[in-house]
Amino acid sequence: MGILLKILSRCDLSLIQEVRDSKGRAIQTLVKDLNRFDESNSYSYVESERLGRKTYKEQYVYIYRNNVLKVKEQYQYAKLEAQGTNDTNVFSREPFIVRFHSPTTLTKDLVFIGQHTSPKSAMKEMDELYNVFKEIYRKWKTENVMILGDLNAACGYVTIKGWRAVRLRSDPKFQWLIGDEQDTTVREKTHCAYDRIIVHGRDIISTIVPGSAQPFNFKEAFHLTEEEALGVSDHFPVEVDLKPKHYLLRSEL
Repeated sequence: MGILLKILSRCDLSLIQEVRDSKGRAIQTLVKDLNRFDESNSYSYVESERLGRKTYKEQYVYIYRNNVLKVKEQYQYAKLEAQGTNDTNVFSREPFIVRFHSPTTLTKDLVFIGQHTSPKSAMKEMDELYNVFKEIYRKWKTENVMILGDLNAACGYVTIKGWRAVRLRSDPKFQWLIGDEQDTTVREKTHCAYDRIIVHGRDIISTIVPGSAQPFNFKEAFHLTEEEALGVSDHFPVEVDLKPKHYLLRSEL
């Protein structure tokens, strides 16, 4: 918990995935402790319903500084109604989408599409996120979005041929800020860019601080052994900085 607090207190907004506590106490405790740990900010959270096809369920939770960000809207992407089968439901856990008002950044309107794919259907689910983007565009009339989460977008879960069919990859309007060469896994013996941040839209792209998107290696930062780090998570979080509203290019200074 101590390491989680250190990680979360670095961020104005975090997306937490694989929340499996059915009683809902873990996140309440986490956010309460976070508010004690970082008294210079005030944290709130917004959570999805418990998602999953069978008895195994997960939640998405956005933890954010309420002195910096305000939730404008939230939307739980709906299951496709299947005719007698589950086959038309591409997602194991439908994306959870939250729109924030961010007065301190260059772009004030921020839409986050959180997704944790199932390894077995990672490529199919990544492709389906294109349709989620289209729906958000119709619903909220914005093309500025950030897609983020454990997409299982690497190693044994992807193929070169499969990538060609993923519209998020083939459409150049989507920028993948965490590249294929990155490693978001804690274990030394693996090197996979499972976790990604993808942006679409001129406003949000121009708000990204160039080169700031990267995995945060908390093992190194907090001098942990591999075993200690794995006690926190088997993935490193991925992060990105957004330009403040008074951001000036070096040439303007």
